[in-house]
Amino acid sequence: MDTRIQFRIDQETKRLAQQMAESQGRTLSGACRELAEQLAEQQRRATAPSNSAKQQRQATAPSNSAKQQRQATSHHDWLSLQVKRAFDRLEAGAATFVDHETAKSRMAERKSRIRARDLAPVIGDSKGRRGSDKA
Repeated sequence: MDTRIQFRIDQETKRLAQQMAESQGRTLSGACRELAEQLAEQQRRATAPSNSAKQQRQATAPSNSAKQQRQATSHHDWLSLQVKRAFDRLEAGAATFVDHETAKSRMAERKSRIRARDLAPVIGDSKGRRGSDKA
């Protein structure tokens, strides 16, 4: 049996959350459902009865999938915060929007400078390590 959850948040939080969910190809409702399912699974693991010390250790030792989930969640939280900060700066007038073509051009220029630097001859090191250009 499905149940319904309702809660209140401010409009700005909802707007930003919807944008983030849509950028990931999800709905806000779907993202909230996934979070609730993750929380429920964590609670199930925390309250699951165990019959032996080995089972207890296995229950408390994170599996690779649990570690990966935490890393993904951690990255998602970090990325969400970065996006929120970017929108906050943009709305406060502290940032400027750069169109796609300009961003592509700037990135190509940066890559070119990095490649040129990496291909420059190494000075003062016969083993191929980068050294100082001071004599």
